[in-house]
Amino acid sequence: MDRRTFLGAASAALLTDALSPAAAFAAPAPLKPMDVGLLVSPFSAPEATFKRVHDMGFNNCFLSLDGYLNGFTQEIANQFGDLLSKYSLVATTVEVVGPPPLEWNFLRGPSTIGLVPPRTRAARIDALRQVSDFAKLLNISQVQTHCGFIPEDPADPLYPGAVEAVRTVARHCQSNGQYFLMETGQETPTAMSRMIRDVAMPNLAVGLDTANLILYGKANPVDAVDIIGPHVRSVHAKDGRWPTDPSQLGEEVLIGKGLVDFKQVLTKLHRLGYAGAVTIERETSGPQQIEDVRQEKVYLEKILRNVLA
Repeated sequence: MDRRTFLGAASAALLTDALSPAAAFAAPAPLKPMDVGLLVSPFSAPEATFKRVHDMGFNNCFLSLDGYLNGFTQEIANQFGDLLSKYSLVATTVEVVGPPPLEWNFLRGPSTIGLVPPRTRAARIDALRQVSDFAKLLNISQVQTHCGFIPEDPADPLYPGAVEAVRTVARHCQSNGQYFLMETGQETPTAMSRMIRDVAMPNLAVGLDTANLILYGKANPVDAVDIIGPHVRSVHAKDGRWPTDPSQLGEEVLIGKGLVDFKQVLTKLHRLGYAGAVTIERETSGPQQIEDVRQEKVYLEKILRNVLA
């Protein structure tokens, strides 16, 4: 499982009757509010990936699909749909952040991440259109990405182009009956709120990554919910610590070992009416990742029992 694995979930309330190519797939049981899910990247070993999600006790997943552009075929959609049905999984959201270059740091990040850098903007828009069309084949109603270091100054020369790029992708997603979600991280909550206002598309929303706000030194996630909470339609449950090296992001850590107050964040979202998945994203790998995810699932479900009581 790599860093950007997607959990995609079908939302019949949003999708139109035109979104029917995957209608033959048996529908899994509907998700309950704030069901815990897992972020996965399924292309290299689809059946093993979806089976692992099921065997670990999850009923939903978020699909990270970078590295497979131009491979989003009806055949692959049929395979994924059959496997999701076989393992009784709902795919909540899909995401791409590429194509490269991408550098997850403060030195080259501003010029390589998201839709803000002009040099890679057209390729990123094309990638997001592709994944949106693929998600439509699976009746997945949310497409997510990092938009990048959105300028704090709306008079910044990069800002108008970024606004138009986000609007372009949002319009494409709207034509497919989908929300387009901006994942938190490189920008302050205020800059993201301003982008939502200026793009002015009803299907533009937020994917809240609880740790990224801390890892990038942008905000405390508890406070961020006061600003962007009403726009949140997906949650990446992840923990971390503030950056201490001004060139590098902060450290991602096991949920419960970092600075995210999950009880407060989830309580605030619940009060705002958030009913989507709470998706674990753990950026380790191999057996350690599986053990970490098991612990994080127990930790989050204990909190959620109190939040939802």
